[in-house]
This record gives sequence, structure tokens and C-alpha cells, in this order.
Amino acid sequence: MSFHDGPPAPRTAVVLGGNSDIARATLSRLAEDGLERVVLAVRDPGLTRQRLAAHPLGIGDVVIEEWDALDDTAHAGLLDRAGHTLGQIDLVICAVGSLGHSAGIASTPAEAAALFASNFTGPATALTEVAHRLIAQGHGTIVVLSSVAGLRPRRSNYLYGSAKAGLDSFTQGLADATADSGIRVHLIRPGFVTSSMTAGLKPAPFATTPDVVAEAIAAVVGRSCNQVVHVPKVLGPMFGVLRAAPRPIWRRIAGNR
Repeated sequence: MSFHDGPPAPRTAVVLGGNSDIARATLSRLAEDGLERVVLAVRDPGLTRQRLAAHPLGIGDVVIEEWDALDDTAHAGLLDRAGHTLGQIDLVICAVGSLGHSAGIASTPAEAAALFASNFTGPATALTEVAHRLIAQGHGTIVVLSSVAGLRPRRSNYLYGSAKAGLDSFTQGLADATADSGIRVHLIRPGFVTSSMTAGLKPAPFATTPDVVAEAIAAVVGRSCNQVVHVPKVLGPMFGVLRAAPRPIWRRIAGNR
């Protein structure tokens, strides 16, 4: 892959939500382009070590840091430690979130608050700190995993969809706010991804895999301009139409998925 139109291929990375299947597939893919050192920020370091032992990333230097995305006082310390470990941070991947596939009208206020925190407010506060660090550093790339679910929430999971809509909007605003700062912000909108998070669920139309999403991310991390990427690509024009569909028609299309 050529990186002639943008920054050089990343050598270092921090992953917020390092147990994400998509993030792990992305790291393995980027290792082919020269990624050498990684900090995985996770809530459960023990689980991460087990997964790395069973399925190595193909990267020589991997450091695990315990981190809770919901603790907004933890972000600065994490990035301090990551900066000390890596020297400079070329890439930050935000893969924080919980599925909430049935987060509809039956959800309690506490469940709604937890879903918003894990899918929107937690990642947004962390990314705010990330942006400050990369701007001060003078370069860097941010990749945010959103979802097409945020483009038009469905009645069966409108809490999850609206939380992703918030993260999606935040990321677009962050990209605009940092456009002249020397950093890049890429927004990734996958559809249904067959992974450990979606195990047991019936795949939606145009379902994809972590490896396919990883390839799409690898294709944009070296670009000089901010990108919004749908995976698969057909979801971009499709949701351009679906977002304009009358609400009764959308309810019939979306059903109870």
C-alpha cells in the first residue's frame, strides 16, 4: 500500500478498547505496513493476555494498560503512560462500545445511562484528551469506530443507535475542529460485523467481518484528508436513501432487528 498522499505508515498505536475484534484485526493488518509497537487500553488485562496468547497480533512490542473508558479522570494518565512507552503516538484507534442490540423501550433508566456512557460519553471524553495530546505532538491519526446504526436508529435498539449517532456527530465535529492542526480523524461506519460481540445474533443484510473492516481502515490511515468510510461501501448510498424514507416505511424495513 502506498502512503504517498499523506503521513507515513504508523509505527506506534494506542487502542482504546483493545479487546475489540475489529481493532485486533486492524492491528494485525497494519503490522504488514510496519506497525511495531502498540498499547492496548482495556478494562480486563487478564482477558487480553489470554487472547494474545491464543491469537498473537504479529506485532513485536505489545503493552497492556488497564483503563476504564467510563472514568474521565483516567484518560490523561493512560496517555501519559502510552507516550512514555511509545515515545510518540502515530495512531489512536477508538474501539470502545457495547452492543445493546435490544436496547429499546423495555430498557431501564440505569441501562440507558450505561449504554450512553459506553458508546458515547466515555469515548468522547477520551477522544477529547487524545486530540489535545496529538495536537501538542504536532501529528497523529485518530480512527473512530462508529456504526451505521447511528444513521437512523431502529425501534428495537434506538438507545444504542442514538448513542452511536452522538459519537458519529462528535467525531465529525472533531475532524472539522482539528482540520488545520496536523492530525487526521477518520470515521468508520461498519454495518453488522460477525464477531464475538454479535455471537448468537442473526446476521443482518450485508454483514461483514473484522478482517474486511480492518482492510478498509488500513486503506485510509495514510490519507492526508479526513475520511468517512462505510463497510461495506454499499451502505453509504443505501443509508443516503433510507435516512430520507418516511418513518412508517422505515419501521417496516427495520422491523424488530
